[in-house]
Amino acid sequence: MQIDLVDVFASGPLSGNPLGVVRGGHDLDSAQMLAITRWLGFSETTFLLPPNDADADYRVRIFYPAGELPFAGHPTLGSAHAWLMADGVPKVAGRIIQECGIGLVEVRQHDGRLAFRAPPLMREGPLDGADLADTISLTGADPARILAAVHAANGPGWKLLHLSSAEAVLAAEPAARAAPGTDVALLGAHAPGGPAQFELRAFFADATGRLCEDPVTGSLNAAVAQYLFGAGLAEGSYVAAQGRKTGADGLVHCVQEADGSVWIAGRVDTVSSGGTLAF
Repeated sequence: MQIDLVDVFASGPLSGNPLGVVRGGHDLDSAQMLAITRWLGFSETTFLLPPNDADADYRVRIFYPAGELPFAGHPTLGSAHAWLMADGVPKVAGRIIQECGIGLVEVRQHDGRLAFRAPPLMREGPLDGADLADTISLTGADPARILAAVHAANGPGWKLLHLSSAEAVLAAEPAARAAPGTDVALLGAHAPGGPAQFELRAFFADATGRLCEDPVTGSLNAAVAQYLFGAGLAEGSYVAAQGRKTGADGLVHCVQEADGSVWIAGRVDTVSSGGTLAF
């Protein structure tokens, strides 16, 4: 087995979200994949496998420390990058088809970045009273700064609080612990003129119940883009920043095309390639 380490949604060296991509792990079972993921300690680790669907270029299984995910964004771009760097050749030039738990996801190269087509939301609409109270408590957001509170689930079950500003997002003090499987997030707009138009923060609970902040989150950015474009709060394209409270400096490029499709793009860098994984 070999493992590649890649940096996804980077704005410079080692500034994005790290990902481990395991190649050649065909004989690993789910428990072994989860054990490797927990040992590496990244927010996610992926396992590249031969596709089952004839239309796919490869299949990926995506694990985070509390289990397996049907879809996640930075693992999608990082896995596609690692597959290409390992001499993967798409069946259709310029169009990579990933098979994962939610089905087929399209990935393409876009302005020197990789971009994935945002999958349909599995759940949207406003949070009810209990979910709203829980999300406020977990994120530490100021209730007076909430503009909207919505479900934004597309694999992970994101519960999103839209706050009045990026400053309100960065000021939030999250809880220390949460139930495993928790996925909560914050969104707020920056003042005009900066490199990013929106600021995001994402929090998930690991297997021990520790609430962790994710550096840069593709699935969340995909769901947020669908929310913003759908509500008329963004038009055409924008850039989102994420990760500053974790020491990262990620940038996510979000585009809505004329056909209504939403694409989430970012820079992906190889940090280490082809290391032997003994397991």
